[in-house]
Amino acid sequence: MDVHDVGDYKVDDKWRLLEPGMVLTVEPGLYIPSGIRGARRWWGIGVRIEDDLAVTKDGYELLTKGLPRTVDEIEAVM
Repeated sequence: MDVHDVGDYKVDDKWRLLEPGMVLTVEPGLYIPSGIRGARRWWGIGVRIEDDLAVTKDGYELLTKGLPRTVDEIEAVM
């Protein structure tokens, strides 16, 4: 839980396949650099939505399925 990118991505120069029991994170992000065209109020901010997945023998289990996702849900928590 306290390690990022643990393990090898390749074994004997071959990409490693996902196996049941592995856990990975999907982290799409949006980062707005300062100085770009557009409203200055958005400069220098970033937003990342993170989901944790456990690989199962039949696919995956979404471990973060109970977390708030919508603006209203997130603001209610804050």
